[in-house]
Amino acid sequence: MEAVALIALGMGTAWASGINLYAAVFMLGVLGSTGHAALPPELAILTDPLVITAAGFMYCVEFFADKVPGVDTGWDAIHSFIRIPAGAVLAAGAMAEIGPAAELAGLLIGGSLAATSHVTKAGGRVLINTSPEPVSNWTASLTEDLAVIAGLWTALNHPTVFLVLLVVFIILVAWLLPRIWRGVKFVGCRIARLFGGCREPEPPREPEATPADLPSLKPPERADAGDGTPHRP
Repeated sequence: MEAVALIALGMGTAWASGINLYAAVFMLGVLGSTGHAALPPELAILTDPLVITAAGFMYCVEFFADKVPGVDTGWDAIHSFIRIPAGAVLAAGAMAEIGPAAELAGLLIGGSLAATSHVTKAGGRVLINTSPEPVSNWTASLTEDLAVIAGLWTALNHPTVFLVLLVVFIILVAWLLPRIWRGVKFVGCRIARLFGGCREPEPPREPEATPADLPSLKPPERADAGDGTPHRP
């Protein structure tokens, strides 16, 4: 496989792992085992029936957990310790065929990319959970699943197009993450306020006047009478 295809595959698996790790592993395993995708040797283990079965089972669990308000946020919190390192390892395995340096670069960049997509998803879900209806959770979850499938398919079949879209994604996330973070802080503060924390700051008070700030009651002096002594009323 040429270098561009391997880089696109590595970055694609890392990006997809941050959103839905089990869907990414299951899709790559099925495509590789059926001959619809040529995986590098380091990722050939994904085609093992045991790996495919485990990934498929966990995807079914996540499919329902990811659509329940509140449960999805807890699920994302737990998977902060799973998706990010798994994305880094998969990216390194995809790029290992290029060379040891590329493998290490894939580990570093892949971990960062998986963390970026994971934080974007998890933060967006916190904001979505402020809505009382469950339709938005189902819509967001299904959209994420379709994005993973479409993204990996593009990375496998049109690597250059995927890398261009990935750059667009990174630019969009750089603009979006500060806004998501402010929204998450606002939601967290409202929750903490229910338990007596995160009180709203009191408006600043006007400083009290001190004797030095009061106008002087001393009568104004007049011009002197010529002998150097000022006249006073």
